[in-house]
Amino acid sequence: MMRRRDFLQTSVTVGAAAMSWMLLPPMSARAADSELVEVTLEARPYRYPRVTGANFTGLAYNGRVPGPLLRVRYGQTFRARFINHSGGPSTIHWHGMILPNDMDGVPYVTQAPVPDGGQFIYTYKPDPPGFRWYHSHVGDQDALGLFGAFLVEDPREPRADVEAVLVLHDVPDMHSLWAAVAGKSKAMMNVPPGLSGDGMRALPAVSGMGPMGGMGGMGGMSRAMKSMPMSDEVQYLSHCVSGAAYPHTRPLIVKVGQTVRLRILNASPTLTHYVRLAGHKLRVTHSDGNPLPRAVTVDALRIGVAERYDAWFEVTRPGAWLLESLMGDVHDHRQSVLIRTADAANHPPEMPPASLAGAQLFTYELAGEGVALAPGAPDPFGPANVRKTLLLGGGKPGNPHWTIDGKIWPHTPKIDVRHGDYVEIHFQNPTDMDHPMHLHGHVFELVEVSGQRLRYPLPKDTTLVPAGSTATWRFLADSPPGRWVLHCHNLVHLMDGMMTEVDYVRRT
Repeated sequence: MMRRRDFLQTSVTVGAAAMSWMLLPPMSARAADSELVEVTLEARPYRYPRVTGANFTGLAYNGRVPGPLLRVRYGQTFRARFINHSGGPSTIHWHGMILPNDMDGVPYVTQAPVPDGGQFIYTYKPDPPGFRWYHSHVGDQDALGLFGAFLVEDPREPRADVEAVLVLHDVPDMHSLWAAVAGKSKAMMNVPPGLSGDGMRALPAVSGMGPMGGMGGMGGMSRAMKSMPMSDEVQYLSHCVSGAAYPHTRPLIVKVGQTVRLRILNASPTLTHYVRLAGHKLRVTHSDGNPLPRAVTVDALRIGVAERYDAWFEVTRPGAWLLESLMGDVHDHRQSVLIRTADAANHPPEMPPASLAGAQLFTYELAGEGVALAPGAPDPFGPANVRKTLLLGGGKPGNPHWTIDGKIWPHTPKIDVRHGDYVEIHFQNPTDMDHPMHLHGHVFELVEVSGQRLRYPLPKDTTLVPAGSTATWRFLADSPPGRWVLHCHNLVHLMDGMMTEVDYVRRT
């Protein structure tokens, strides 16, 4: 049996030295050979340190935000003793895992919430391998700090010379968050310069374009939207990487000739992040921890709420470069990490361009080689015996609810499946917001987005459904039986009702 002390030594050194990124040395033989990994996660109130750039009191697992990096080898059994001293009921959801339904951590659906002062034991074999994460599924607790990264290591995968986990998270003004839940926020939309109005793609490069993304046209629309108050937007106090904001993030030191693998999680309550590394392109190999059908090379990552990407680059020369999530709002404390060689300690870092105009973004269409759907083509994605169309709506002025088929949870229409069904879910999103939709307990294939069929379907557990557009999922209903929730991972939209279920029913 592996002791918790030994486990933590294989994952990350707890404390200030772990801020900004979490290095992933090879697991020790003792850790990898154990049949059981045991950890204790304790939720308590937490005062954020000064390095976050925010005067904020929230919650934390084991006295740090994010919570400890959890690492297991694929095939090991994982047991977590959850001790709740958060001040209210709580649960832990193991995001991206296929696991017994009663371990999924959804209050009043898969388990009774753990009362303050109570405990609960989660036990399961983490599946599938890849980059997952964990967070509270109660109220606003993940916005307060109850989240962390979880890596299920596949021993068959080749390792990079340097591997690190970066957790992007944003410290909210809680008054603003609750105003957004009530549909009364006055916060501005956060769209980085150089993006189209829907934020899903970069504007084309224009000769003479300034750093703010252009003088008019679509660039002007992007700036206009960014300056508009939106009733469901949240104002943020700071933007952090694994517990610190730049310039307090710890530099990642690399050597010329090394290959670097970054596993990047967007744990923001509401924000899509756009991540760029100065002086380098990023080769993306995994999405939500799942291997892509083909790797793609991009200038910048677009990461929706709850999405994860594995991005690689090679160190070909000495220097110092900033990896940054580009923001529409400007803070003195930025969401950036310095990556440098040892001999560049005193070099001013190269900065990524301030605008995303002309950049090659990671998009689903790029990764899946999207092609326009032929009008009226019969069954363009192959056979499915369960089909459901979900209409995403709401968010109208004066009505804070975000809906599915015009209803809010728990009154939304459920999707009944039987084990072995092949299921197709088609989303229609006429709203002016992208929705990061997440299905518990499954890995699905994204087969269509914005009217384009993907030649190479993308295996995922969360996808952005673009504003004013569509997306389609396909999956085999072969997960453990139970009630699996499907919801928008924008916390405001989730709390305002945008959730339903995929329910396994018995065959008669």
